[in-house]
Amino acid sequence: MIGLVRVIAALALSIAASVAAAQESFWIQIEARPGRAQAEARAADWDSRLDNVASFNTGGRWNAIVVGPFTELQARQRLLELRGQGLIPRDSFVVSNRTFRDQIYAGAAGPITITPLPDATPSAPQSDLVVAPEPVIPAEETVAEARAAERRLTRDEKRELQTALQYEGFYRSAIDGSFGPGTRRSIEGWQGANNFETTGFLTTKQRLALLDGWRSDIASLGLAPVLDAQAGIQIDLPLGLVAGQPSYAPPFARYEATDGSGAMVLLISQTGTQSTLAGLYDVMQTLEIVPLDGERQRGRTSFVLTGADETITSYTSARLVGGAVKGYTLVWPAGDEKRRGLVLAALERSFTPTDSVLPDTFGDTSQSVDLLAGLEIRRPETARSGFFISRDGAVLTTTEAVGSCSRVTLDEDIDMSVAATDADLGLALLRPASTLAPIAVARLATTTPRLGSEVAVAGYSFEGALGAPTLTFGTLEDVEGLGGEAQIDRLQLMAEPGDAGGPVFDASGAVIGLLQPRDTSSGRVLPRDVNLAADASAIATFLSGAGISPAAADLSAAMAPEDLTAMAADMTVLVSCWK
Repeated sequence: MIGLVRVIAALALSIAASVAAAQESFWIQIEARPGRAQAEARAADWDSRLDNVASFNTGGRWNAIVVGPFTELQARQRLLELRGQGLIPRDSFVVSNRTFRDQIYAGAAGPITITPLPDATPSAPQSDLVVAPEPVIPAEETVAEARAAERRLTRDEKRELQTALQYEGFYRSAIDGSFGPGTRRSIEGWQGANNFETTGFLTTKQRLALLDGWRSDIASLGLAPVLDAQAGIQIDLPLGLVAGQPSYAPPFARYEATDGSGAMVLLISQTGTQSTLAGLYDVMQTLEIVPLDGERQRGRTSFVLTGADETITSYTSARLVGGAVKGYTLVWPAGDEKRRGLVLAALERSFTPTDSVLPDTFGDTSQSVDLLAGLEIRRPETARSGFFISRDGAVLTTTEAVGSCSRVTLDEDIDMSVAATDADLGLALLRPASTLAPIAVARLATTTPRLGSEVAVAGYSFEGALGAPTLTFGTLEDVEGLGGEAQIDRLQLMAEPGDAGGPVFDASGAVIGLLQPRDTSSGRVLPRDVNLAADASAIATFLSGAGISPAAADLSAAMAPEDLTAMAADMTVLVSCWK
């Protein structure tokens, strides 16, 4: 009787295993999409080029686009064929239907029902039958078993493992499918980082763990070839994270982020020469999508711009190609460097210019001083005035212009550092990173000016909107502040916030003071035409303490207004504060 039970149990096991094998199928996954509509559209596109395309939900919001079904051997052979013919992405891989949920797209093969695999353990009296089926993946393997399993891997499978090791940051040699000392050290490094014994040989479980993270990230990107006929560029784009259809605002084709991914790709295309390339190099650095911190490289026929801040990382590559400037920009959310590296490699590898060039009048040609081709131009947090105080380019300005700045510039491109400040008088001394040669330098008045005399303030009243300073005329009302403060002059003139930090001239062109910003912290608002200035004696004392001996003004006759305007333009600078 016991013998009969064992025979029946063995037969049941065999039947269950056959059913499981019949129901398990293997597929070639070519990409994945986060939304059903996207997945259906992409699957239909692939169905127009390949046979037996389908799409299944893999759990959550991700949907795999696959080709199949096959046996495992057939799937691996077909994968190599399709890769070799360049018909599918190089990162396509074989998957089992164990990962599938609902089918969301059926090609010519029609709907396929995915059902859970049955339990292979037969129903039998536990006292008479103790049978444990062999697990599909061994829980543990010896080094000898891992070595033997590795020998059964194809060269392509070994290349895939090297690629995954490289992606995880452990492998830096050629992807050649040859497991030499470099690969062994990389495997040991990965094993140690993941709390495995460092043998240099991957067990089956370890191989799957290594490949799973890389494959999942690859699938989430949805890398796919795109031919932008308008821009004249063919390139692989991460269509899992950016829109498949661009918007056009010359010289850019913009592939915007989808589902809040934070990624964006610009394709650059415009007719041009070396001067066009140089102009684009300068203009790109004014955009918010190119942060200030990063490497810049410019040659005669190409340039590369990188930038990073706490929010994004940006990479731009552009080159001259047959009378046109073509390239791309990748904007990527900060903190996702591994996937960004995959996308950058795909962009550079696949970037192929064609004959078309994006016309200057194509798409959105609306204009704004704050936008370039629909992209926001970087603007300083504040812009105030200042003036040259020494022949080597030192500048005097107001402390309001430099407070809490990560970067201070003159005319938005010359870097300055704060050398000294006086909070009580609102004075700040700036020094250039390299020596400058100003055309004109302030000459400080050495005598007290007459009350009621005519004065003029030079400043960037409109905070850089105009390319030159404005001269505003008024009168000197008092040589002390409203509260009797010494070293403060009171002026009657109509100044703007951007004028703060600018020089106050008397009729001879001597600098009698520096215009202070209007104080609104006390809740008291002065009339518009009442403004205060730190006087020349206060400025001289401050500069002396900072190691600068300012030039003294000679007593001379009044200057003609046009001469004063020209001198003020040569002396006065725009001081920008960047956060």
